[in-house]
Amino acid sequence: MKNLQSSHLRTQILTIDQNQRANIKHQKAMCLWLTGLSGSGKSTLANQLERTLHQMGKHTYLLDGDNIRQHLNKDLGFTESDREENIRRISEVAKLMVDAGLIVIVAFISPYQRDRQSARALFNEGDFIEIYMDTPLEVCESRDEKGLYAKARAGQLANFTGISAPYEKPTNPEITIDSSKESLEASVEKILTKLH
Repeated sequence: MKNLQSSHLRTQILTIDQNQRANIKHQKAMCLWLTGLSGSGKSTLANQLERTLHQMGKHTYLLDGDNIRQHLNKDLGFTESDREENIRRISEVAKLMVDAGLIVIVAFISPYQRDRQSARALFNEGDFIEIYMDTPLEVCESRDEKGLYAKARAGQLANFTGISAPYEKPTNPEITIDSSKESLEASVEKILTKLH
């Protein structure tokens, strides 16, 4: 993507920083990044995780792939370059929210390793937790109420991750969850344990 940034811009030093914003909320600000195939359980887990954290008195925000694509990223399709830009934008949004002192939960397929690495690089050490939803493809397909996998297999849906577009598995995620074997409650607890 062409860099349109002006040469006269400079970073403004702010008085209040991420730690101060998080401390007033009595929490550690961080990004919990859920990645995996469509139907792997990302949105379901992210929603329950946010509900649990909210009940614990934590200040959170959930960025869900489908919701973001209907608004902020509605100008993007599903080509490799559009997917890259989709993740670049959401990474920057998540970084701003973490800087605001929030616990941000990101639920995006984010199929490319390089894009997830670029996202991680925006955050301070320990502020980015990658959660890989390692649910088998056949299970994801069986959960597909919209019939997207069937359309992709029939050649009616181009660039569909796992069928006509690649998904690069994380090489070293902090947490791995198979939602076909681990309950929603156990999965949330697994994440919370990592946070303490």
